[in-house]
Amino acid sequence: MAKGKGKFRPVVRETAQSFDPIHGRGASWSPANRFEKFHVDVHDVDLVDVDLANEERPSRKTQFFRDATKTIIARNQSPDVGFETSINPYRGCEHGCIYCFARPTHEYLGFSAGLDFESRIVVKHDAPRLLEAELSSPKWKPQLLMMSGVTDCYQPIERKFRLTRQCLEVLAKFRNPVGILTKNRLVTRDLDVLSELAQHQCVAVNLSITSLDVDLQRILEPRTSPPDARLDAVARLHEAKIPVGVMVAPVIPGINDHEIPKIVEACAKAGARFAGHVLLRLPWAVAPLFERWLEEHFPDRKAKVLDRVRSTRGGDKLYDSRWRTRQVGEGTYAKQIETMFEVACRRAKFGERPKLSTGNFRRPNEQLSLL
Repeated sequence: MAKGKGKFRPVVRETAQSFDPIHGRGASWSPANRFEKFHVDVHDVDLVDVDLANEERPSRKTQFFRDATKTIIARNQSPDVGFETSINPYRGCEHGCIYCFARPTHEYLGFSAGLDFESRIVVKHDAPRLLEAELSSPKWKPQLLMMSGVTDCYQPIERKFRLTRQCLEVLAKFRNPVGILTKNRLVTRDLDVLSELAQHQCVAVNLSITSLDVDLQRILEPRTSPPDARLDAVARLHEAKIPVGVMVAPVIPGINDHEIPKIVEACAKAGARFAGHVLLRLPWAVAPLFERWLEEHFPDRKAKVLDRVRSTRGGDKLYDSRWRTRQVGEGTYAKQIETMFEVACRRAKFGERPKLSTGNFRRPNEQLSLL
């Protein structure tokens, strides 16, 4: 542990052991929480009496915590995300995607953006009840609600808690439009509710597909559905006449950017009708987590990848938080990625995202009171 400018910062010793990945996890360590003044690095041999060369690293089991929040609809004022309101039944995400821009949000809870983000999940058990109460209020103006605006609403624990399904049932009851973004085929479990919403132009689903290479997917997004399963989800949603598209996100220079045409083509064949893409974003602790992931899995490619990322962020940094620029980057390489994506979409004959309707919104309680 070292001290500088009044703050403690973690010391990471680049030993062979410290760069061993953890099976089933995207992150292999927990960087310091930027809001905490004190942090102990378990890899600092001056502080921790453990023989890291011979000690077996225990697996990190997932823990779940109850969130006693009193509201469920979150609001944002970002002009480049495409929605103003969202629902997130879970905080943290067991999918473990190493690049996830939402990782730093766990620091507001006193956790780390690393292993904590994917192994300490905060659950909003009251989400369906809170959602119904907020939609029932005369103050609510019908508008698009995004699910997975931050973390994936279909992460593994959803199989047990079914909070996303219950929220969708509430949305169908009110006929309030909803957009869904997920990396999990579990979305097909709810085809019945999604079909009901689709009848009123109240739903659109995006499958996020980062790679068609299952070996890359397993280390990049370890607990997500494999590529074939996501393509199957696209096909099943299309067959059920539910508007479905694809998000090629994130595009990682030197890792998956070359796959853009094949991903778009595969999704079009499966039934996707629209698409979007987002360049890799590395805010706060995500940057060192991603750098370490490269060291663990692609050490020979690390310098090249980081140089290319910097070239899309002004040439001297790994991230630029400016609105709109943060999504697509800038510079020659970023423009090449954008052009490749646009050409692939034209070949696939993709159209624009469907416009969802608020015209069929209703408050069932109000209708009953009129009888």
